[in-house]
Amino acid sequence: MADDRQNHDLDRRIADAKAAELARSGAVAPPAKGYAQGSRVLAELIGAPIGGGVLGWALDHWLGTSPWFLLILVALAFVVAFRNILRISKERAE
Repeated sequence: MADDRQNHDLDRRIADAKAAELARSGAVAPPAKGYAQGSRVLAELIGAPIGGGVLGWALDHWLGTSPWFLLILVALAFVVAFRNILRISKERAE
């Protein structure tokens, strides 16, 4: 029991020392996981519709079915993007 307390105390002291060193040196701590999750959400919201639009436009141009593939693939891309965003939002953001 005492050994666990000593390990916990040592871990806390090490974390405090690291934080103090970062503050003293002015070094920037790495961004939190929440920042990375936000970037992933933004990439989904931008990338999926653009990818669906480009692919739909190319298929319409190739098959001469304008604008049906474009509309269908953009709508499908939004659905997939929001499904992925829901998955991302269920992750813990420590």
